[in-house]
Amino acid sequence: MLDNHHLAFMAYKVFIALYFLVTLWSILVIIYYGRRSTKSISWVLVVIVFPIAGAILYYLFGVNRRKFKFFRSKEFERRRKIRSFIPDSYISHKYEFDSHTLSDHVAKLIMANAQSIPLKGNDIEVLHDGEPTFNAIFEEMEKAKNFIHVQYYILEEGKLLRKMIELFEQKIKEGVKIRVIYDSFGSYWMRGRLRKKFEKIGAKIYPMMPIRFGNLLFSLNYRNHRKIVIVDGKVAFTGGINVSDKYIKAENELGKWKDTHLKMVGPIVNGLHLVFLKDYFFANKEDGFKPENYLFEQDEVGNVTAQVVAGGPDSEQPVIMQQYIAMVSRAKDFIYISNPYFIPGEAFMQAIKIAAMQGVDVNLLVPNKSDSIAAKFAMFSQFEELLNIGVNIYLRSDFSHSKILMVDDDVTSIGTGNFDYRSFEHNYETNILIYDHEITVSLKSELEKLCDRAKNMDLEEFKKRPRWHKFLEGLAKFFKPLL
Repeated sequence: MLDNHHLAFMAYKVFIALYFLVTLWSILVIIYYGRRSTKSISWVLVVIVFPIAGAILYYLFGVNRRKFKFFRSKEFERRRKIRSFIPDSYISHKYEFDSHTLSDHVAKLIMANAQSIPLKGNDIEVLHDGEPTFNAIFEEMEKAKNFIHVQYYILEEGKLLRKMIELFEQKIKEGVKIRVIYDSFGSYWMRGRLRKKFEKIGAKIYPMMPIRFGNLLFSLNYRNHRKIVIVDGKVAFTGGINVSDKYIKAENELGKWKDTHLKMVGPIVNGLHLVFLKDYFFANKEDGFKPENYLFEQDEVGNVTAQVVAGGPDSEQPVIMQQYIAMVSRAKDFIYISNPYFIPGEAFMQAIKIAAMQGVDVNLLVPNKSDSIAAKFAMFSQFEELLNIGVNIYLRSDFSHSKILMVDDDVTSIGTGNFDYRSFEHNYETNILIYDHEITVSLKSELEKLCDRAKNMDLEEFKKRPRWHKFLEGLAKFFKPLL
């Protein structure tokens, strides 16, 4: 009979053998399927340093599933076919830019990688922060006559969500159809009684890629980060703001969150609505739902030209990353970036550095506070090399969740896409490219005021930061491609 010592020794040998086999297999998979050496090296490090757990993390968050069956399913093919439902007049609103301009180059890229055209004749209002944004959204919802379509990454219980449900209940009594989709990870609390509240009042509500055992690998790592509201197919909203009371009151040391959103009227509404309808068509179980019934002829109501940029893990190209690189690589005068998670990877970092060394005025506005310590140290790990080549970095004292990229006086991008690997490769994101001098100049003035109030980082002072800061930044570099 074996004593406890022998049993423990045998268990240890089994664990070592299992660790060796799992680690070896994981490394082989990383080498075979890895697309970028930097990210592959990071995952190899995680697998080696964290026995068994590292392999599990890789299979949950690191595997390149673009090659796999999930993104070749019939549902995804059906999503792609919805484009054929748009009205013929949609093309008639296409705007043609002068050849070889920044706008022309960026617009052509998005037509190629996201199959989206620049549309003229829009009226676009930039909304700053939560209260003005939700006042505008609720005001338009109250006017709805036919339908309200809503998509959010986060639907969080609180004052805003309660008001939305009450408004929906009243509109449903008036005959308005309510359709809601949400991310199953970002809105994990929607699985219980909260979702039943929507269903009880008669709203159609579905999760994107619900978290279940059979699709756990996909639902955890691939998230729908979009925020879209469409009212009667005539008014649209998108941007960085979720349905969360963080935007209307301070809940912790971060204070009340700041952010940027857009209200849009005109042909661009069909472009954004098309993104919602694709996702809803994929998520819903509604018999007889026909997306073509919700895309209408649009009148030109303003002078703004805009273009929808929508990308996700089933896209052929990393749409958001390519959009950002194309914008900064064509800059001649200035670049403004406002983002809470500036961890863009080597390709975008090189584009920014090249622009700065060519004399472009590069300005990065980020919050000094963060809701993610790992993301903050990873972000700060890049600052010394950026400061060293003349990039201006401003630290906000409040927490801003805005995702803004502005180049010269020509192009502004506002939306959901962060400057990190998750937005570039793992999330469904939507930005709006605004080709308008007046909006760009006005927003530039707002950003300049924010920079004036923020702390302008000094290279020599930054070099004197504590050694433990530098250590954590150095450690974060290894995991930067995984954040």
